[in-house]
Amino acid sequence: MEAASRAILWMTVWALLAVGAAALFVWVAPYYSTALWWELRRSLFWLLPLLGLLVVMIGWAVAIEESAWPSWPAWLFGIVGVSAFLFWAGWGHSYQQDQVYVASVAVTDAAAPMMEQRAPYVVAEAQARPTLGDSPGDIAATKYLPATKTFDTLVEARGWLAGYQTVLEQSIPLTGRGTGKRCEFTEEAGARSGGWFGHNLARIVAGEQRWVQFDGEDVYGFCDGDVPKVVMPLKELDGWMVVTERPAGVAVYDGHTGEVTIRPDGAGLLGPTYPITLAATQRGSTHALSDLWDYVFGRAGWEETDEEGDVNAANNSEFTLPVGERGGAYVTPLTGRGSATSISAISTIDATVTGDALATLTVHRLDPPWVSTSAVAQRIQADYQDIPNWQNLKILEIAPTDGTHWVATIGNDQNVLYRVSGTGTLQGDDATCLHRGDGTRIRCGTAADQQGAGIGTQYGPGSPAGPAPAPPDADLGALTNEQLVDLIRRAQEEAARRLTGPR
Repeated sequence: MEAASRAILWMTVWALLAVGAAALFVWVAPYYSTALWWELRRSLFWLLPLLGLLVVMIGWAVAIEESAWPSWPAWLFGIVGVSAFLFWAGWGHSYQQDQVYVASVAVTDAAAPMMEQRAPYVVAEAQARPTLGDSPGDIAATKYLPATKTFDTLVEARGWLAGYQTVLEQSIPLTGRGTGKRCEFTEEAGARSGGWFGHNLARIVAGEQRWVQFDGEDVYGFCDGDVPKVVMPLKELDGWMVVTERPAGVAVYDGHTGEVTIRPDGAGLLGPTYPITLAATQRGSTHALSDLWDYVFGRAGWEETDEEGDVNAANNSEFTLPVGERGGAYVTPLTGRGSATSISAISTIDATVTGDALATLTVHRLDPPWVSTSAVAQRIQADYQDIPNWQNLKILEIAPTDGTHWVATIGNDQNVLYRVSGTGTLQGDDATCLHRGDGTRIRCGTAADQQGAGIGTQYGPGSPAGPAPAPPDADLGALTNEQLVDLIRRAQEEAARRLTGPR
């Protein structure tokens, strides 16, 4: 009896020591304890079933060894158990996980909201480099802020033990080059996302609030006057055997003082507060809108456009666009799963929502569906290849403006020269329309075989007589140089004919 009491005492002592060591670890190492906690919880779905399977199989093996039990039930259980474990780890768990996310998805036939136009993301990235001046840093991220209608670029300082260098705020018009201003980080603010040791922002955030993390893709900066601010939308875990992520407020890093402030909401912030990575996860969960076997064989839900040579290849999902009074939304054109490339839906999710619950992702079905982005790009090329120097231009981005229309930009990486609007079905009188930077319409549709124009290269003249004649009511600013010269020539000939003709 005394030996048993002594054993219980030692077990209690060791348990208390283990609890004390864990508490000390959490207290002195909030960053590592948070990272370990996340990895452990996200691994429980396979750790616990595997542990249970091993315990049962070992126990059965011992029982068979010590008795005359037949071994075939153990082998049968092992085969069935391992198969069930592999199915759960491969499909069952991910399906249950997506079932949690898809509960926040609403599918509707209602029209998608109106979305304002903005300059293409690739142009903002390209213009950032020559606008940075003599800043000796490397671009980390560029985000669009609908509230200020600016593209803000976060620039890292060079070096292992360094933070951010500057934030570049660009106002980019719909055509041409934009203007930019910078706000600089001080030496007191020497941390960044993914930095080393004490220069890691995740360490500072964990010291302020444990058990939350942020994704580097969600981080962006903006200028609050001359003070740079770094915004980190936070996430936390929910569940045990089926673990999902939830929004958990926002961490804001002051680029002058180096302090981190945890906010339960994004009040006062100029940019998105909802994690874009979480929005992408919710969009992907539409694969679980049907039953398990539809999920396994890929028969349900939507996915982002992913054609070979897609114009939007650099940024084909979660467009951050100004939408109504909400300030901004993540918008994604969607195609059905399989070989179909037509755009059959558009998903939207509020980019500025706050709280600890999943925001509603709304999938707007399109009826009729749009053609693919590659079909739109080819139609634009066919209709407007007579644009001067077309061979040096390209289509930079095709973005939706509502549930019926899209807008595309034509230019080069540094400048947008024209914009083309059109219908998603490429049907109707305004299937495609070419616009100048100020929004004035140049024309709708092709000029080939119209008013004397040929159908050959660059829509040249249809006969040796000269360029396609300009209509009497033509906008002079829309005429080509050849058409303007031809119009002046014909006016002079008509004036001479009237002055010298019979009186």
